[in-house]
Amino acid sequence: MFGGNNMQFILRLLGTLMGLYMLLIFVRVMLSWFGGARLGRPAEILTQITDPYLNWWRRFPIFRTGYIDLSPVAALAALSLAQTICSTMAYYGRLSLGILLAIVLQAVWSVVSFALGFFIIVLLLRLIAYLTNRNIYSTFWRIIDSISQPVLYRITRIFFRRRLINYLAGVILSTGVLVILGVAGTFLVRALLEVFQRLPL
Repeated sequence: MFGGNNMQFILRLLGTLMGLYMLLIFVRVMLSWFGGARLGRPAEILTQITDPYLNWWRRFPIFRTGYIDLSPVAALAALSLAQTICSTMAYYGRLSLGILLAIVLQAVWSVVSFALGFFIIVLLLRLIAYLTNRNIYSTFWRIIDSISQPVLYRITRIFFRRRLINYLAGVILSTGVLVILGVAGTFLVRALLEVFQRLPL
């Protein structure tokens, strides 16, 4: 067995703590989009808890493109990867070739699914803004646009090549494609995990 029940408990606990920390970071990132608002002591405590980790990722120029800072995405993806590794090892309680392959697969998929989920949320926000005639010239919506535009461009180009299409149709299409990729990927990963579990030690 991999380290016995105590090790499995520790790994489960680590996975749970990472999940909670990811939630705190996500809330912190959302709050940063409303920089002008005064949120009081709870926001200050949240900042003290999350900013040391986020600041470590902000040191890398590769995550900055113009006004866009993707370091929080990288920080959350790294935590998601570590959480998946801990959860998988805690679940199986031992190591084998199949389990190692399962860990690698789940780690990769956790990063991919996180990115898919992030872009789906961004596109849904953009869709809501479009349908409700929000002020798209505010800082918040400029950030949403700068994140969503590259995704919209790439997906619509795959389906329509150089033809121009309605913006709303592009947002709906792109959101649908990402949702389908997420669902199909989940089923594929589950099927592969079942295959890996049958591999010999």
